[in-house]
Amino acid sequence: MIRIAGENIVSSLGLSAEENYRRVAAGESGLRLCEGLYGVSEPFMASLIDDRALNEQFHRLCPAPPVRYTPLEQAAVYSAACAIEAAGMDAAHPRVLFILSSVKGNVALPERPNEHAGTDRIHLWKTAQLVARHFGNRNTPVTVSNACISGACALLTARRELLSGRYDGVVAVGVDRLSKFIVSGFQSLKALSPTPCRPFDADRCGLNLGEAAAAVALRREDATEARPGSILLADGAVRNDASHITAPSRTGEGLYRALRRIMQERRREEIAFINAHGTATLYNDEMEAVALHRAGLDAVHVNGLKASFGHTLGAAGILESIISARALRNGTILKTQGFRQQGTIHPLHVSVENIPTKRQYFIKTLSGFGGCNAALLFKKSD
Repeated sequence: MIRIAGENIVSSLGLSAEENYRRVAAGESGLRLCEGLYGVSEPFMASLIDDRALNEQFHRLCPAPPVRYTPLEQAAVYSAACAIEAAGMDAAHPRVLFILSSVKGNVALPERPNEHAGTDRIHLWKTAQLVARHFGNRNTPVTVSNACISGACALLTARRELLSGRYDGVVAVGVDRLSKFIVSGFQSLKALSPTPCRPFDADRCGLNLGEAAAAVALRREDATEARPGSILLADGAVRNDASHITAPSRTGEGLYRALRRIMQERRREEIAFINAHGTATLYNDEMEAVALHRAGLDAVHVNGLKASFGHTLGAAGILESIISARALRNGTILKTQGFRQQGTIHPLHVSVENIPTKRQYFIKTLSGFGGCNAALLFKKSD
């Protein structure tokens, strides 16, 4: 069994998993209107980390860091440190592996030429190495960058490494920070909404971006070690339909196949909810609805978290899994902020309020550029 032993989230809603979950459950959102930021002329909605609060807490935790970290590296190290502490894990142990999930990493460095000049910090492998070395871990870290499903891929990689017996613990960190490059890219696709996004709603008109660092410490344990109420990463699948450079198949083929794979031995009635990708774009939400319909899951409760955090890119899969795991542990299905009326051809059972549940499973889905799709299955230990 693969158990979530420790977790943390750094986002606009706070610097801990508990604070982030509490505020989401209370219906709060970290989205705000950004004007003139990064030199981008067009205003945009986004969810941004409070760097002042993070810097203060980081230096309390690490008063003498070994190097001068970039904002992205600092967020990743802090989130990992909190997850490791919660798990009581010896992060320097040779049987502990670090995995980094990021779509763009330190891509903003060329925009600030006077910072970290002449270094190789723009490379994702270097970011992963810096995070692992901060904790004295000498193993070669794994770097995952696969568009929107990067966080899910990192968790599945962690699960495989633990099940192989090569490692006893894995620290998976997902992180991305916004920059002119990222915001301008999504603006060029006409994908951004000027108002808070509305997943699966009839009036949705685009996504909001967000930044976050989310970390989980995972352990491999025997069934005899299971703790009641623990959240286990039970299964998962990635399927690529190779549809388009910026989109999965409109028939939901890749996501449908991933869902079919993890549902082979399970009944629909066992699933408490599906935490969907739910970007609130016209295309993606419709594609997800088609895939869920084809998989026979359109009657299961569905929720989305993009109206709370925005799309946090490489952090999304880990962050949204953490929030959903806490909800399942508390016996709650969280509502979908921004949703008012059905907006997909195949209607979904989108949650409009927090409701109780006694079921033991939830599914996390993600889809992204290049036709990549992922589905994760989590279980609450009984």
